[in-house]
Amino acid sequence: MNELRLLVLEDEPKVGAFLKEGLEEQGYIVNLVTDGILGKAAVEKSKYDMAILDVLVPHINGLELCSIIREKDKSIPILMLTALGTTENKLKGFESGADDYLVKPFEFEELLARIKALTRRGAESLESANMISAFGLSLDLDKKRANRGGQTISLTGKEFGLLEYLMKAKGRVVSKEEISDKVWGVNFDTGTNFVEVYINLLRKKVDKDFDQKLLHTRFGLGYCFTDKP
Repeated sequence: MNELRLLVLEDEPKVGAFLKEGLEEQGYIVNLVTDGILGKAAVEKSKYDMAILDVLVPHINGLELCSIIREKDKSIPILMLTALGTTENKLKGFESGADDYLVKPFEFEELLARIKALTRRGAESLESANMISAFGLSLDLDKKRANRGGQTISLTGKEFGLLEYLMKAKGRVVSKEEISDKVWGVNFDTGTNFVEVYINLLRKKVDKDFDQKLLHTRFGLGYCFTDKP
């Protein structure tokens, strides 16, 4: 038995009943709520191991509830489950603090795989204090905090995820396509510039106040986290 507590926000009765029944058969403890106000009350009252949120629900939408949950708990895995599957919608979900995004219609087995991956990742991060550091910049992967030169750097969820990915690839050039796939989980669209936008946002926060720059563009190739120009 999994015995993990899941909060599921879904206002479509048939979909909600399907999710609750299927997940409980897998051993999960499921609290199904049908609107954002009930979802907000649920997370204020109880602690959950994961949240699965539809976006288009009454009163407080899934994106807003995601932000509320993320403010309360930095580590809880959050999966957005919605019919809104464009790259723009996915970016909004990630910016709200979501860890993953599954588009309706979906296979139940795929949902289970995402849940297992996210809850396993969360458990692993709780078991050890995950820290990575290089060139005077450090990331606390558990507390989602960045520090450089004794200064705390305030980052959004996706800015942190992008910086973490670049730091783990230290010294290696990573392409826009790789970043789009590994950090956002979407296929790279040459008609959008969201990768450049986020790189520029990171530079303003990570490099602007320091002589030594760490985020470098390799024109025609991608980006590199290094202390060398």
